[in-house]
Amino acid sequence: MSDSIDKKKIESLLPHREPMLLIDRLINIVHLKSATAIVNVKKTSFFVQGHFPGQPVMPGVLIVEAFGQAAAALTAYGVDPKEYENKLVYLMNVEKARFRNPVLPDCELHLEIEAVRSHGRVWKYKGQAKVNGKVMADAQWAATIVDRNK
Repeated sequence: MSDSIDKKKIESLLPHREPMLLIDRLINIVHLKSATAIVNVKKTSFFVQGHFPGQPVMPGVLIVEAFGQAAAALTAYGVDPKEYENKLVYLMNVEKARFRNPVLPDCELHLEIEAVRSHGRVWKYKGQAKVNGKVMADAQWAATIVDRNK
């Protein structure tokens, strides 16, 4: 059985806020293993006006950021709340990021992510970004859980 969480719950797990909170929902959650993040890419998204005027596309770096947020939410949702209290998940590296097709406004971007392995506070992930089943981008990345500055 898989879980899903809404944006309000995501906000309780991540420090990101608008306009930088990119993921709207996390669905198909398999505890500490995998999930699908939903990103509603809109004509009103903050990057549209400047990237690129008259022909907007979602920047690749924001797709990678959304991958990171999805992975952080999956991890934060899955670990013991007492263990995650006063912690943050930081992106450590990005490997093999490939951008295959432009992500255009007025679409629902699905980020299918998987936790490949964890060692202590370091986690490795991989994922594919899709629109209507078509692969738009894919990447592998690592993140670490760190203490939040008080």
